[in-house]
Amino acid sequence: MQDGPLPQGSAKTVAVREMFDAIAPRYEFLNKIMTFGLDRRWRQRAVRDLRLPAGSTVLDVAAGTGDFTRELTKQGHHSVATDLSYGMLHAGHEMPSRVQADALHMPFATGAFDGITCGYALRNFTDLAGTFKEMGRVVRAGGRISLLEVAEPSGGIWRAGFRFWFRRMVPFIGGLLSDRSAYRYLPKSTAYLPPTDVMIAQLNEAGFVAVNHRFVLGGLSQQFVATRGS
Repeated sequence: MQDGPLPQGSAKTVAVREMFDAIAPRYEFLNKIMTFGLDRRWRQRAVRDLRLPAGSTVLDVAAGTGDFTRELTKQGHHSVATDLSYGMLHAGHEMPSRVQADALHMPFATGAFDGITCGYALRNFTDLAGTFKEMGRVVRAGGRISLLEVAEPSGGIWRAGFRFWFRRMVPFIGGLLSDRSAYRYLPKSTAYLPPTDVMIAQLNEAGFVAVNHRFVLGGLSQQFVATRGS
């Protein structure tokens, strides 16, 4: 991932795939450092918020090295991991079902899944509205989705601390331990995210109802939970 303007369109797809292939070997280790391990707790709740019975088949979109995928298995679900980056899937573990695919064109049957999870990847999709529609295609009517993404606290000491850590320390640590340009890109990539009301409208357009949005830990993360309509 080169420094400079954020890539758009097909150039973004290529750049994101190449970036995650490059940082895959140390990605999980750095994630734990940069989130102080809090992301594990957020994923645990996000899986519970699916409110699906044990034994449900759940697709983890943009699965990376499998944090969400493994949590799904721990909570009694049959999990399938899919990611644009082969390098990320290859670096993962305890992921028996892995499929490399672009989330905009997933090779799964319509209504194949009871639920979908996605962790911190919405800003990396080239066509977010189209990806939501593809999620709506592969999850059955009545199925559930639980999506996590970064956010920024609205003010006060939380916001100041977040900006210092995410904009300065994340690129610094990433540069020391992995790929400098990639970890400069990650904070900048939040610019791809539409406003919350736009994302909710996109989910509605994709066939999801009862869309619930909440901020996590003072606004450090955000979560969308919704049900696929009939």
